[in-house]
Amino acid sequence: MNKQLLFVKRPDGEADASTWSLKTNPIPEIKDGEVLVQQHYISLDPAMRGWMNEGKSYIEPMEIGSVMRAGSVGQVIEAKNHPHFKKGDYVSGYAGVQQYIATEGKGYFKVDPNLVPLPTYIGTLGMPGMTAYFGITEVGKIKEGDVVLVSGAAGAVGSIVGQVAKIKGSRVVGIAGGPEKCKYVVDELGFDACIDYKNENVKERLKQECPKGLDVYFDNVGGEILDIALGRLRMHARIVICGAISQYNNKEGMKGPSNYLSLLVNRATMQGMVVFDYADRYAEGAKILGEWMAQGKIKSREDIYEGIENFPETYNRLFTGDKMGKLVLKVIEE
Repeated sequence: MNKQLLFVKRPDGEADASTWSLKTNPIPEIKDGEVLVQQHYISLDPAMRGWMNEGKSYIEPMEIGSVMRAGSVGQVIEAKNHPHFKKGDYVSGYAGVQQYIATEGKGYFKVDPNLVPLPTYIGTLGMPGMTAYFGITEVGKIKEGDVVLVSGAAGAVGSIVGQVAKIKGSRVVGIAGGPEKCKYVVDELGFDACIDYKNENVKERLKQECPKGLDVYFDNVGGEILDIALGRLRMHARIVICGAISQYNNKEGMKGPSNYLSLLVNRATMQGMVVFDYADRYAEGAKILGEWMAQGKIKSREDIYEGIENFPETYNRLFTGDKMGKLVLKVIEE
């Protein structure tokens, strides 16, 4: 049987257990030219909250009654005359929160579990890693000597952004929640400093750590911290808008920055970043990140939980901050 998590109600504010319904259906039968994939791991990402909303966005909203959208990685266990995949191949794609899927394979690519663990392909070598790499290099236009600030620094994207910026010769300051995360960001990931937004005055600490201002701010959280960063920009600074997790569950609408005139004064730019715009360059990004991982320059960390039935409480860890690194759910039942 195939356990599937269906999206059944658009949330108003925070998503809760009533947002989804767990159903059990027969494993689908494949047609000619299709493969049957047994899912092993599901990616949980802050972007999921936006996908649940109705209205125009960078991607079509999910339909009520559909399988919850998610990146995934698994193994082909059956194939019928498929031109690219055969039984035994490991593949990654957007199969959603379910244990099995019959698919023609559009948007899927092969992965090798002998090179790195499977969860890495939905983390550092998947959408979060591509977001980080292209976000900081193409949108942030990182260069040697830049002073870089990264919010959500202990998360899936922020942790890679900071490490890439260090490789490129920048001074990197992170922002994270709690002393344990800040210690991880500095001691393990190699950031120059990390500000604990839960226990420290971010504005004052930022003055201490970046007395001459910022060249790049990679924003994963929005809200007050974006406003603080705007007030510390240097001439021709770049702000990368990747996410705004502090605002996703607001019922009153998103709160915009009041310091935006700093962009004018400093001739700075603030640009949105959507990873799908770089889909034709994923192989390039994965090759570079993979090489840095092999050289020990990039560290990857996955926070893995088990059981498709535990999706709602695992998803909520994205917003409580009760996680470290990339949040992953194991859905295969041994």
